[in-house]
Amino acid sequence: MRTAVDTNVISALWSDEAQASSIVSALAGSRERGGVVVCAPVYIELLAHPKASQSFVDRFLIETGIQVDYNLEKDIWGEAGKAFAAYAERRRRSAGGSPRRLLVDFVIGAHATLRADQLMTLDPSRYVRDFPRLRVI
Repeated sequence: MRTAVDTNVISALWSDEAQASSIVSALAGSRERGGVVVCAPVYIELLAHPKASQSFVDRFLIETGIQVDYNLEKDIWGEAGKAFAAYAERRRRSAGGSPRRLLVDFVIGAHATLRADQLMTLDPSRYVRDFPRLRVI
């Protein structure tokens, strides 16, 4: 079972947040059960972490066995676009105005839906509504 990982999981680990030890266990378990992957936008977001340099990020990913999927084919972009359009329509209908969520979240969700079996995130509500086929852990 391949697990895609959201940026906030790795960021929490690097920031030594309260759930860091459970994140280490969850990542190890996911690696043993089929592998762990991040998509290219997660890689980019990781580079923005205050403690990260490109060499730090690359070394971390290699040492933890997390693969980076740099290839985001047309089907991923289409899935992200459909989910973002549905979200934008919900915002407009609810008088919430323009979309507030980052478009990158929709790419992460689409990638996990189409290239992994589940998504590990610390913000499951962000993905549950927009990607109903995606298993979120």
